[in-house]
Amino acid sequence: MTINRSALFQFFKYTVYVLLAMNVYWFFDEETAAASLQFSGGIAAVDLIEAFSATIDTAAWVVLLLMFELETYVLEDQRFTPPVKWSLHGLRALCYGFIVYAFYGYIQNLGFHYEMTMLAGVTDPCSLLPDRWSWAVTLDEYADISAANCGTLSASSTFYQFNGMAAIVDLEGLQDIRYLAWVDVINAAVWLLVVLVLEIDVRLQERNRFEGLALRLSNVVKFVLYSILFLAAIYWGLKGDFVDFWDAFLWLVAFIFIELNVFEWRQEEQATHAAIS
Repeated sequence: MTINRSALFQFFKYTVYVLLAMNVYWFFDEETAAASLQFSGGIAAVDLIEAFSATIDTAAWVVLLLMFELETYVLEDQRFTPPVKWSLHGLRALCYGFIVYAFYGYIQNLGFHYEMTMLAGVTDPCSLLPDRWSWAVTLDEYADISAANCGTLSASSTFYQFNGMAAIVDLEGLQDIRYLAWVDVINAAVWLLVVLVLEIDVRLQERNRFEGLALRLSNVVKFVLYSILFLAAIYWGLKGDFVDFWDAFLWLVAFIFIELNVFEWRQEEQATHAAIS
């Protein structure tokens, strides 16, 4: 039996895209649980981006990824009629709006984790019982404090309360959470730069000008940006935040596919021009 390499590659590529779409649900599930504590009185419309920044961000990125896939691989050049082009660009602009909105949400979430109050008179999580309190396991992940686990949560005698929440953490855990919140902000900012460079690449390729200095400069900038994203994925993996690690890994793989699409598109254009000349 002969294996069609091209078909296998496309199957693998679209499997990655489907897995990324599934991550929208995993982030929604994770953020819903955290929001029930952070916004115990209900989530106002203005708080949606802070409560569901990762969900909104990932959903917008999935749609944007599909737009790049359409433009760089699926649609033939002759199908880029003005209505199609403006439809793609309009939808992409909408996605960018949500992505920038989500970036603002990450910044808000970072600020929230610097608005902590030292819990006076509490030297042991067990002393909070029988009231209902939660322990911050990691960023946006909490566990109920119970008689069974309160003695194992921390050896510290100083604890910090999240403003407006019946949730606490020790100093070591708070530092880890703040680092993770910073990584969220940096990761989101770098991805915005990646798509800015990719947009420039696609526009130059459409005009057959993606070569020479422009090509070399693009490769250098993207190498730096993808390296930062790779380090962020490693950090999430080391900190045990599997959902963030898995999501970061899949996005790197997905955009490698987009880069390959642009590379193949460029080769086809060069072959066409060579044949004409």
